Amino acid sequence: MTTTLRAIRAGLLVPLALLLAGAAPAAHATPGHGLPGNWLRLAVTRGDARSSDTRGVLLLCDPPQGHAHAARACRQLRAAGGDIGRIPRRAGALCPMLYAPVTASAQGVWKGRRVDYRHAFSNSCVMGAETGAVFDLPV
Repeated sequence: MTTTLRAIRAGLLVPLALLLAGAAPAAHATPGHGLPGNWLRLAVTRGDARSSDTRGVLLLCDPPQGHAHAARACRQLRAAGGDIGRIPRRAGALCPMLYAPVTASAQGVWKGRRVDYRHAFSNSCVMGAETGAVFDLPV
């Protein structure tokens, strides 16, 4: 290999190594990291896994904001200790036996604990009955 080719190769490898080294920490960073108090990044996707119909918000609970029903959602989350799966099913909820799948997901921090929730429901009525106001996002 000629001296010129070695110099070019070395000149390209150094910036590439620096670029990769700088990108590695960003891949592990938590979106919204550093937010005070309890917070969740919420998303609801309608349809199957290939769907692109996704809505999302950032729910902040200290004080409640960022969500149309933030106060109620935060109250329900506090009662469930931040565990969406522990929110009591809405009493008397009658949902149609209609298959219109929705997937609800939440990532964030609650009482210093990492939250990572994902669940598929047969339809939005069932999702609302089982998760309260948490995933009641605007259309």
